Amino acid sequence: MSEYLSLSEASELIGKSKETLRRWDREGKLSAVREPISNYRVYKKSDVLELFTDFVNDDIDESNFVEAENDYTVLELFAGAGGLAVGMEKAGLKCIALNEIDKFACATLRKNRPNWKVLEGDIKAFDFSEYQDKVDIVTGGFPCQAFSYAGKKLGLADARGTLFYEFARVVKEVNPPICIGENVRGLLSHDNGKTLQGMISILDEIGYNVVPVQVLKAINYNVPQKRERLILVGIRKDIDLEYEYPKPNKKIYNLKDALQKGELFDSNVPKSDGAKYPKSKIEVLDLVPPKGYWRDLPLDIQKSFMGGSFHLGGGKTGIARRIGWDEPCLTLTCSPAQKQTERCHPDETRPFTVREYARIQTFPDDWQFEGSIAQQYKQIGNAVPVNLGKEVGYSIVKFLNKYYNLSNPK
Repeated sequence: MSEYLSLSEASELIGKSKETLRRWDREGKLSAVREPISNYRVYKKSDVLELFTDFVNDDIDESNFVEAENDYTVLELFAGAGGLAVGMEKAGLKCIALNEIDKFACATLRKNRPNWKVLEGDIKAFDFSEYQDKVDIVTGGFPCQAFSYAGKKLGLADARGTLFYEFARVVKEVNPPICIGENVRGLLSHDNGKTLQGMISILDEIGYNVVPVQVLKAINYNVPQKRERLILVGIRKDIDLEYEYPKPNKKIYNLKDALQKGELFDSNVPKSDGAKYPKSKIEVLDLVPPKGYWRDLPLDIQKSFMGGSFHLGGGKTGIARRIGWDEPCLTLTCSPAQKQTERCHPDETRPFTVREYARIQTFPDDWQFEGSIAQQYKQIGNAVPVNLGKEVGYSIVKFLNKYYNLSNPK
């Protein structure tokens, strides 16, 4: 065994990127040396192992798990097929009612949880005041819509007609200690940040302080997928307690973890139906290697497959993309066979099946989806990954444990 390690060997051994190792070399934290024979820059194995033992002890993941000390209840808005609700349930929170407008998603919720109260229909049609002071959390993945931005301070009335207005109206009616909104990362920059500022000022107006907004990467929360969700947390102003986001995990799961028996699931993915590619697309995608995309095709096929967009700028890395077993999946979309967002199976030239889609979103295998195949893909693609919901759920439980301990000291 050589006493020297190359950059890539050292990187693999200690689980740090090559860029990190180069930076450490510059900083003198782990210095490379010239290998006597080849004169390449290499690392002494003993130096690498010594450093590794120093920080491996700091590298152990802390679980976000916390036991709920009381029965905590959730009212969920824009519930979809239940990704966030199932995650919250796994964290020990009880769903007392869910609102959703899509009839297929409502059928999914009822099929899997007949005991859940599913309020089907437009949120505007419901009055939630019966839940006033009876619910601990209101959650909702409201769609991102622009507001008419009146002056510096946007009030609740200015947002009327948008779904965020409805979210805020329900929070005001219910008056929970904490509310959680989730959205796409793009909300950060939507209308130069004014949309998000508007939401924050509306929550302020109805009596909630907003915790500094964070974008959580699903891959840091036991989800084998590169999905990001923006989390907006409001704490009722009479509560002087800090909310802490769930701690990210260092372990990253990949597609193999999603679809095969292992740490995430105790069996291989069940067989199920799925979409098909047309013959013309199969002929092209057959030529793409795992982790490859359209630029890995022969030049003449690139040009005919991409058409006019061949000459446009931008990487377009989602086109003709085949996922590799040893990487997390790219963000799933609502339609698995669209040209801009192909997510091709590593070994077979086909989109992921419905159950594979559900695994990548960390839904349990017994969670069934209603409606046509296209409707099922849409429900799964729109969902909050279950495991991300669970980790956020633990952070809420932690907050509520502290709140109720302060309110009712033993």
